[in-house]
Amino acid sequence: MARKVEIVDVTARDGIQNEDKILSLEEKRTLIEMSVAAGVRRMEVVSFVNPKRVPQMAGGEELIASLPPRKDVRLIGLVLNRRGFERALGSGVDEINVVVVATDTFNRRNQGVPTFDTVAMWNDIATAARGRIDAGVTIGAAFGCPFEGEVPIDRLLSVVEALAEQRPLEIGLADTIGAAGPGEVLERVAAVRERFPEFPIRCHFHNTRNTGLANAWAAIEAGAVSLDASLAGAGGCPFAPKATGNIPLEDLVYMLERSGIETGIDLDRAIDAARWIEQTVERPQPGQLMKAGVFPPPATAHF
Repeated sequence: MARKVEIVDVTARDGIQNEDKILSLEEKRTLIEMSVAAGVRRMEVVSFVNPKRVPQMAGGEELIASLPPRKDVRLIGLVLNRRGFERALGSGVDEINVVVVATDTFNRRNQGVPTFDTVAMWNDIATAARGRIDAGVTIGAAFGCPFEGEVPIDRLLSVVEALAEQRPLEIGLADTIGAAGPGEVLERVAAVRERFPEFPIRCHFHNTRNTGLANAWAAIEAGAVSLDASLAGAGGCPFAPKATGNIPLEDLVYMLERSGIETGIDLDRAIDAARWIEQTVERPQPGQLMKAGVFPPPATAHF
């Protein structure tokens, strides 16, 4: 197994997009700054989508412009179409992440067209991005679909093969509805690595059925090098029924660091940020470490 894993913080995008309370630009900026202070060096901070569909993502360009430039932090913008790509190019993000859903039904719900139409769109965007901005791609519902059920591994690999033609920065596999178990994560990540060893694999797990951390561990065992997570476990997909929170970033870091795998994240600062997001969205969040604290606990003074 890898002795170091990159944590990609998706709180400012996937973490808050499903919340009823709309965060202000200042609150979003504070969230990002707290994440950076905790040691996060790569984060997905905005989705360039129609704000009528995802109101929380309004003002993405203004948010990026308000952040102080840092050469050691990479900001990612989620892109679903060519219009979103053009917005991302002008925004100042360091890279884009294009989403293609593995099943036609879910892809139509998410992007209005079947899967391989979005693959063609990815090809167009990847060509336009070359030499201008780094472009990665994530396959949504890679482990199960809320509308079509099980996603055959051959279907997943056919989508990956089509996307790989344009040489993405990385290939992401997303369990959008939290359906996977560790065994199938091992199988699918290993299969993608075997077929496409030249591409780094990034995994995105939701904890809908309480398997998220186990799946993250399985992904690392199978060779994934990056894992998405959100502070406090905030999150959910507006277009997938019951797709509740991401794996909590601080819980994931605790598990990895206790196992000798480096993340570069300051747990105390991450816990502070997780508590802040829970207070800010005014709703309890599922993260456990922010409730229980680290072990062993800090030494207490005796008088």
